[in-house]
Amino acid sequence: MIDKIIEVAAYTLPSLITGGVAYYFFSMHTKNEEGRRRYLIHKEAQKNALPLRLQAYERLTLFMERINPTKLLIRITPQSSNKSDYEDYLTSQIEVEFEHNLSQQIYISGESWDIVTTAKNATIQMVRKTSADPSIATAQDLRETILKNLFDKQTPSSVAIAHLKNEVSGLWSEA
Repeated sequence: MIDKIIEVAAYTLPSLITGGVAYYFFSMHTKNEEGRRRYLIHKEAQKNALPLRLQAYERLTLFMERINPTKLLIRITPQSSNKSDYEDYLTSQIEVEFEHNLSQQIYISGESWDIVTTAKNATIQMVRKTSADPSIATAQDLRETILKNLFDKQTPSSVAIAHLKNEVSGLWSEA
């Protein structure tokens, strides 16, 4: 009886070991294939998303250029001599530009979006702060004072553009 048990064990043990090894190799093969498929899908998705992301960076760079105070003040001239009306008109133009580009935030990093938003708010704040100066009487004075104040300073827009350019250069290492 013990001989029969030993004989059955002698046949069963190698088949169990072979089955275990086969199961291990098949499961490893399946995991590798799944990883390869995910990698290919991810790579294809990145290839399709890259043009959209680049377009978002382009549009936000254009937005930053358009709200750059030096270019904004040249493009938008006062309609009257009332500095308050001009201040309101400038801030509304900045807000309109911003709203036009709101959807671009899904294509860029949260940090970049925060910097773009901060640059927009800083530009509006710069206009409002300058307008609050009691020595400024007219819209033309407001315009000239903002331009003079920016003569030796870096604008919020240029800081944001530099950050966007830096982030775009990082996209090439991902691709």
